[in-house]
Amino acid sequence: MKTTKLLLTFTAAGTLFLASCGGGHEHSNESEATSEETAAVEAVTKTVDPAASTVNWVGKMIGIKAHNGTINLQEGSLTMEGDKIVGGSFVVDMSTITPLDENYAPDGSEQGTREMLVGHLSSGDFFAVEEYPTATFEVTGTNADGSVSGNLTVRGKTNQETVTDVVVSEGTVSGTLVFDRKKYDVAWDSPMKDAVLSNDIELQIELKVAG
Repeated sequence: MKTTKLLLTFTAAGTLFLASCGGGHEHSNESEATSEETAAVEAVTKTVDPAASTVNWVGKMIGIKAHNGTINLQEGSLTMEGDKIVGGSFVVDMSTITPLDENYAPDGSEQGTREMLVGHLSSGDFFAVEEYPTATFEVTGTNADGSVSGNLTVRGKTNQETVTDVVVSEGTVSGTLVFDRKKYDVAWDSPMKDAVLSNDIELQIELKVAG
């Protein structure tokens, strides 16, 4: 009886020892794998190519027409962890507002020409370009739904905005930014009856990045 009890004691002790060794080894492997995955996704800052990038804008006069065009990027960078945008910013040159639609009176007309629209958009009624020559967007992070949050500054006013429909592909990051102009003191309203200038300005952004 004593021999049997002694054997049982050694067997139980051996089992506990092996289990302890095995568990520790598996935990070590899991820790190493996690560390390798973390190390594999490093934050990399990429420079935006202003000449190859595009920012398209749309403004609507509800009930009458819409205007659309481009505006030039001045500079920018994006910090990426794989395909995730974690930081960066870009600057837009407000003096480069260029209408592309055809909803204008012929050159030489007293009202409604393309040149007059650019002048009005550049004035204090809209973007006050002489006083505020640039607008900026600073990334604060990527959300669970894939959208990107950041701080938009227009006319010296800063508000948090969200870029939706974000697509990250090789060398290109694109998305849509819709903002309420009145939050930035872009407050002109049409005096024409039944003509309402939409508060929303839509930007279609496509950034070309190095690497």
